[in-house]
Amino acid sequence: MAIRLGKRDDDFAETHEINVTPFIDVMLVLLIIFMVAAPLATVDVPVNLPSASAEPAARPEKPIFVTLKADRSLAVGDKDVTRASLGAVLDTATGSDRTQRVLLRADQVLPYGEVMELMNLLRSAGYVKVALVALEIRSGP
Repeated sequence: MAIRLGKRDDDFAETHEINVTPFIDVMLVLLIIFMVAAPLATVDVPVNLPSASAEPAARPEKPIFVTLKADRSLAVGDKDVTRASLGAVLDTATGSDRTQRVLLRADQVLPYGEVMELMNLLRSAGYVKVALVALEIRSGP
């Protein structure tokens, strides 16, 4: 332990306090960053999904289309089918090859739940490779 016995005027007094000003500055900058970033992390934007502007993927030689019409009826290719016979018709169309990609087309007016119900039907039939088909948006002349 050190003891100061005499005091001279030319000695500078040491301060034993922590300077918190830089700490407060850093905390304010972090607060501003989080205040700006937090609203960007939430998703509350209305979505209109029926159109896509992405490059179309290469189509197979003989694509298999499953269509969900606006009246909630189903078609495989050009042939109307029932929900109960969907798996059997797809097996016939693919030659029981359940690894083939099935292209799903659904009318724009249908609720999202109806499309998901059809995807669950396809999954229960053993077809897990399902691609969604949308209209292609072409920009420019």
